[in-house]
Amino acid sequence: MQRVLTAEAVAQYHRDGFYFPIRAMSENDAANYRRELETYEEKSGGPIASNMRHKVHLLFTWANALVRHPKILDPVEDILGPNLLCWTTNFFIKEPESPGFVSFHQDATYWGLDTPEVITAWLALSDAGMSSGPMQFIPGSHQQPQLPHHDTFHEDNLLTRGQEIEVDVDTAEAVSAPLRPGEISLHHVLLVHGSLPNVSPDRRIGLAIRYIPTHVRQLKTRDSATLVRGEDIHHNFDPEPQPQKDLDTAA
Repeated sequence: MQRVLTAEAVAQYHRDGFYFPIRAMSENDAANYRRELETYEEKSGGPIASNMRHKVHLLFTWANALVRHPKILDPVEDILGPNLLCWTTNFFIKEPESPGFVSFHQDATYWGLDTPEVITAWLALSDAGMSSGPMQFIPGSHQQPQLPHHDTFHEDNLLTRGQEIEVDVDTAEAVSAPLRPGEISLHHVLLVHGSLPNVSPDRRIGLAIRYIPTHVRQLKTRDSATLVRGEDIHHNFDPEPQPQKDLDTAA
């Protein structure tokens, strides 16, 4: 039985490799989570950066709550099933009127997971309208094999390695995915996607939450993940502790 998504919505996800928008929380709730982030940034002296942008569900109690939010987990379960791990979380933030962009890429390129049964739930904590550089998806591109990539390490690329696809991408086919605060989009790990710079006067704040079924394995190394729904009978990942406070040393 589907929790949130209709059968037609699930079929659209499998056909196109993405689905949006899904209302996960009110705009007021999204603003409260944004306030939590920006309170941390004020105390730390600047925008969240470097490794602090990754695995943020282990750093902050409020981010730990977000990856367990039922209105986010329900549509993910409709596609991946009831036993779910949060593998990682990543902030993608574009400052106002800044040159930051995300090159067209496939998430699976460097991840080392043994199956493409991976969904990113991308949560907007600020307005992600057309002027902010919302994500752009190439429909159906997840149905082709893994494409060759190369690393650019471009200073304005929000990706860690500045990785981009080596073959030409027909951007005329791209579907933009504008989101309001508190909405999410879902996309497949092999989907070709990217985004343009933010030319708006406000920050574009997105939290990417990566979910996998518990049977997925990491092929490159021993890895960790957080059980967020159901049970894990496979134990392919080391269980992660929940932070008892922000910046909890153990977590």
